[in-house]
Amino acid sequence: MRCERAAVLLAALLAASLVSTRVVVSAQGSTNRSSPWLTLTGNAPLVVARGGVSGVFPDSSSLAYGAVTAISVPDVVFWCDVQLTKDGVGICAPHVNLDNSTDIADVYKNRSNSYVVNGAALQGWFSIDFTMRELGNVKLIRGVLSRPNRYDEDSLAITTVQDLIVNYTPPGLWLNAQHDAFFTQHNLSMRSFVLSVMQTTLVDYISSPEVNFLKSIASRVTSKTKLIFRFMGQGDLEPSTNHTYGSFLKNFTSVKAFASGILVPKSYIWPVDSGNYLLPYTTLVSDAHKAGLLVFAGDFANDVPFSYNYSYDPVAETLSYVDNGAFSVDGVLTDFPITPSEAIGCFAHVGKNSTAKANFLVISYNGASGDYPGCTDVAYTNAISDGADIIDCNVQMSMDGTPFCLSTINLIDTSLAAQSSFSNHTTTIPEIQSESGIFSFSLLWSDIQTLTPSISNPYSYYQLFRNPRNKNAGKFLSLSDFLSLAWNSSVSGVLINIENAAYLAQNQGLDITDAVLNALNKSSYSNQTLKKVLIKSTNSSVLTKIKGTSNYELVYEVDENIRDAMNSTIQDIKSFAHSVVVTKESIYPQSSSFLIGMTNIVTRLQEFNLSVYAQVLENEFVSQAYDYFSDATVQLNSFVMGAGVDGIITDFPKTAAAYKRNICLGLGKNTPNYMSPVPPGGLVSLIIATPMLPPAEAPEPILTDADVSEPPLPPVSARPPTPSPPSASSPPPVNSKNGQTRAAAQLLVSSVVGFLAILLLL
Repeated sequence: MRCERAAVLLAALLAASLVSTRVVVSAQGSTNRSSPWLTLTGNAPLVVARGGVSGVFPDSSSLAYGAVTAISVPDVVFWCDVQLTKDGVGICAPHVNLDNSTDIADVYKNRSNSYVVNGAALQGWFSIDFTMRELGNVKLIRGVLSRPNRYDEDSLAITTVQDLIVNYTPPGLWLNAQHDAFFTQHNLSMRSFVLSVMQTTLVDYISSPEVNFLKSIASRVTSKTKLIFRFMGQGDLEPSTNHTYGSFLKNFTSVKAFASGILVPKSYIWPVDSGNYLLPYTTLVSDAHKAGLLVFAGDFANDVPFSYNYSYDPVAETLSYVDNGAFSVDGVLTDFPITPSEAIGCFAHVGKNSTAKANFLVISYNGASGDYPGCTDVAYTNAISDGADIIDCNVQMSMDGTPFCLSTINLIDTSLAAQSSFSNHTTTIPEIQSESGIFSFSLLWSDIQTLTPSISNPYSYYQLFRNPRNKNAGKFLSLSDFLSLAWNSSVSGVLINIENAAYLAQNQGLDITDAVLNALNKSSYSNQTLKKVLIKSTNSSVLTKIKGTSNYELVYEVDENIRDAMNSTIQDIKSFAHSVVVTKESIYPQSSSFLIGMTNIVTRLQEFNLSVYAQVLENEFVSQAYDYFSDATVQLNSFVMGAGVDGIITDFPKTAAAYKRNICLGLGKNTPNYMSPVPPGGLVSLIIATPMLPPAEAPEPILTDADVSEPPLPPVSARPPTPSPPSASSPPPVNSKNGQTRAAAQLLVSSVVGFLAILLLL
């Protein structure tokens, strides 16, 4: 009954995801050597779904297996880790110890046991101590705590091998016999079980880390079944030979005697250093191919940190194994089969200069700030080389009136200002933010140029950091230098963001709007059509002031989550703007990291001929709804193909630019399953237990006229005199309390600046 209930709900997900398309594109390649694939056979690499879609649903559950074909290539292979029960039934479970993936410890509290498995003592609840009938009282739960727990109460039953074969008809079937020696010690025969399955079912792949097991069945399998030797850690001992797995790398000919291929952890192929950066790839794949062995790479999961070289983009990681110009593995074992399906079916063999297949703008967010400190020269040059259409500058003002690019007005957020000699400039300005800061207008531009940039780490709470090797790289740019850099590059335009205009005018005597317009007038951007100029603000007063002075595209940013807007409000926006930026949650509202629907805000704005840009799309999996399968490409696809936005604002423009070139865009009815937009609310619909549903939340507000209308910008107040820089005859440096040295004249300047700032706040 539990499986039937889950299957019924799963059908809703499958129907929703298959409703708009379905002539699928197979990833299967040609078997001749003219194929672009550098696999052993010339065929496209296989996608092997470990325990189904185990990155979202409980491993090896009916939901996990039932979702595979809806999001994968047609020839996807279903993986089952085979364990044997006390009465010899084969079940699919990721570990011989069941308490990590089921609630067995709660059901049979007093039946834990201790066994030696591969030389290590393990304590827990083992499959060999329970009959299949007893395990019928046990339900599957998540085994990785960072994954959704909402399905833990769905009463998902343990899947038997027979259930898998009969209920899901896998296009390909892979049985992994991980612990044959252990089961043999307890009078259970994995060999007999696997051979019995093969009498009625074609098993495409059988793997084991034990040489003796593979040798014992080698004579009983046909050429249609491939035996795969699974490598464990390089220093681990293979129980049959007592040799380390690493030693087998030196003699693939001996492996060929009992196996058709090998399955290795991905680090065997692309090792990483202690800092989690890629080292040069090994010769494993080419060496194994020379010996006639297939090579499968394992340990792929989107929701764990992988090498910083991939910028949290799992598609990029997969491509490094299947399409790097030097070799290709013959398949990947993954918890998220949608990702290698996309990589193999849509992104492989697509050059960086290939024509874009989708018409939307890739707009950087503080440059390539996912990889470098935002708004620095390196962030911008990399955003350009990554393929951004538009690069952006959040304009701030220095004390001496120089407009420059910085992601926030608070220097502490973007630099090491708090650790610099300017730390005594820290103050609190409630009109800007509740926390104290060192604000850009408190320092001269020459001072700001001496600051060390600092990369943004928005998800450091989850121990997810951005490119530590370059966390302080680059230098900040003035607006004029930014404009010059963009003009002499391949980008089609720039986006300039203006905030805090009223405060700066009234309290600091700085006219940020005029400063931006003057910089544009002095640059090559004035009176030209070669490159676009977008000017963005959350303040309608700023855009109203600029409107009519130029042909720039004016962009109104709605910085709160909304679900709709009044017609009169949209008409008001249209009177001063050409386009609108909305948050991604305004398009796809969420609850507890599940999508709960889709608003019509994009369509509503576009009906008034306003372009719509969505922000901010990030690559880190914790920034995404579970519905996106921890894959930035799936998220992008939902906004571009699903919601139809006109542009994406992202701190990882390389990922968005690559998505724009993938060959699965624009295929209409021929769009493959894995490149169809996810159905909003699809995953929520599979949660059976009412207590596990995401809590109901109040709907987001509707944007009204009062939210948009603003009085004109205030006049600019008189500016205080800018302090003079220290003279050449300044006294020698004196020691500060923190051990740093600075000139006495600089101390005087800092005091004057602090005093003036206090006066301006009175």
